[in-house]
Amino acid sequence: MFLTRFTGRTLLAAAKSETPAASAAAAAATATSGHNPLKDFFEFDRSQDEDKLIVYGRSWKASELRIKAWDDLHKLWYVMLKEKNMLMTQRQMLHAQNFRFPNPERLPKVRKSMCRIKHVLTERAIEELDPMRSAEMKRMINTL
Repeated sequence: MFLTRFTGRTLLAAAKSETPAASAAAAAATATSGHNPLKDFFEFDRSQDEDKLIVYGRSWKASELRIKAWDDLHKLWYVMLKEKNMLMTQRQMLHAQNFRFPNPERLPKVRKSMCRIKHVLTERAIEELDPMRSAEMKRMINTL
């Protein structure tokens, strides 16, 4: 696990509930689904003995996003939001324990991609001929 290499302890211990009934219910839900929701806020794909430099991708270009469908852009937005939350959680945890945040350039790439997705969606809302539909699309975009 990536973070245990730096901290020497498991970070998901805080996920355990204080009440036995809630703890048993959460354990049953996790056992049946096999997925701990807190794992989404941490990066677990690196092995502990892996010290080589990892190169991450670039941000999305607006020209690439203009090709995608409305639904695909919304899905990509929520993937980016999840990635941003994971990176910010990881940065905060490491900062609190006086460790360096690896690959800090990833966060601006995600933010830039999210900004470009909003820009492309706004362009589509402006080009919409129906004023009611355009206003609805703009409201939806502003809630993102």
